[in-house]
Amino acid sequence: MRCSRTSQLLALLFTCAIILVTSCSRNEAASNATAPQKVNVAVKWDKVITVSKSTPTLQVVVNPPLRRGTKIHDRVFQALHELGADYVRYVPWLPYPKLGVAELDPPKDGKTSWDFSLIDPMMEDLMNAQTGHSMIINFSTIPQWMFKTDKPVAYPSDPDQVIWTYEQGTEFRDPSLKEVGDYYARLVSWYTQGGFTDEFGKRHDSGHHYKIDYWEVLNEVEGEHNMTPQTYTRVYDAIVGAIQRADPKITCVGMGLGGEPREYFEYFLNHKNHKPGIPIAMISYHFYAVPSSDETPEIMEHTYWDQADRFLNVVSYVQGIRERLSPETKTDADELGSISAEDTEQDKPGHVFKPIPNSFWNLCGSMYAYLYVELAKRGVEVAGESQLVGYPTQFPSVSMVDWETGQPNARFWVLKLLRDNFGPGDKLVNTDSGVPYVYIQAFVTPEDKHKILLVNKRNRPFDLALPGADGAQVQLVDQTTSFQPPASSTLTGNRITLGGFAVAVVTLAK
Repeated sequence: MRCSRTSQLLALLFTCAIILVTSCSRNEAASNATAPQKVNVAVKWDKVITVSKSTPTLQVVVNPPLRRGTKIHDRVFQALHELGADYVRYVPWLPYPKLGVAELDPPKDGKTSWDFSLIDPMMEDLMNAQTGHSMIINFSTIPQWMFKTDKPVAYPSDPDQVIWTYEQGTEFRDPSLKEVGDYYARLVSWYTQGGFTDEFGKRHDSGHHYKIDYWEVLNEVEGEHNMTPQTYTRVYDAIVGAIQRADPKITCVGMGLGGEPREYFEYFLNHKNHKPGIPIAMISYHFYAVPSSDETPEIMEHTYWDQADRFLNVVSYVQGIRERLSPETKTDADELGSISAEDTEQDKPGHVFKPIPNSFWNLCGSMYAYLYVELAKRGVEVAGESQLVGYPTQFPSVSMVDWETGQPNARFWVLKLLRDNFGPGDKLVNTDSGVPYVYIQAFVTPEDKHKILLVNKRNRPFDLALPGADGAQVQLVDQTTSFQPPASSTLTGNRITLGGFAVAVVTLAK
């Protein structure tokens, strides 16, 4: 009897809760349908909180749509060229062994399998698109035969066929790691020294003499081959030592962690754990906002911002480790992205791809803009958006272009907006909106231009009062610009309406 009354009481409370939530939802919906909420922005131009060292950029992951002859190839590489970003990260990655591994079979009987015929075209296109701008090259996939496995690991004969099981094993067949170091030294020599001599003394000429600024050593090592911090540090030292001998002008980047496993930072950033003479010039790690598989767009927008803030807490912690153990080391957050609930189901049998609403690209773009500024506040040097091309079966929600046409989406245009307006040397000054859903940051550029970045963290409009903004130039990416470049206008008065998930840069008139 007591249990029955308790059940009745719980049912009553639950019903009341549902009524309350429904009422609040209706009130919010009604509020959203009315005039935009008014926000007063306060800027103290004379109060500098930090000077930015951060460069906004992106990563380019090798996949079949980027091959020559595809319908989007020319448009995508043209967009990359026009963007003109530095620190572009280029990653020939594991799902397509023939597009990313230059020696797919072990040397045997005086013969080797070195073959760059499918790898060179995309590398050449990247180099041409990036002329005059720095790059971070990461041939992240080690030839599988260098690992001990029960039997040889096969790879598809079709270079466009995806395989997620190519990387197997955790123990190198050569415990000295000379074999893996020599592989990367030959890769580097192929692209910077005109060629290399193989394992049997045969010369392979490439004719390439590219200038490669940075070489990142492997990718998401805590998952790929499940390397411990100790193992990865040994592998890093072996590869970096070999690369230095091939081209001492290249700066190497370490870790490329998929998450933020803190024990890796503590171990790797301690110089005592490295061989003498091995530098730790830059570290890298990644962040993706990932919702639960059943989240609707209305829920995802809250999940993304919550996860972004948790990531920023980790960044502050990691920067503290770096400052304590290796303050000269730079930081590159070189995969910053958002994965939709839809993409978490893409590997399930019978999965049918559902079109992504355009508002999603604006949500992701606004989150990247927010992360860029917050990373700059924490002293991070590089903030790389992920990624240039994704497509159905290959995380379409991370794409920065339409995979059918190559036309850039709002994520790309937000990056260009940041690239065209902000960079190292900017002074970030004290700014406040008084509203947590509208993120505002004012900058004074090295040319003494006064700019304000506006980021709407919600899918509803806000009416902002910007003191001194009359006559200011506005560049805007929102749901009305969609797949088109940022819209430009001139403010008349001191107010601006910021649409749902909009990102804007206001350059004040002087």
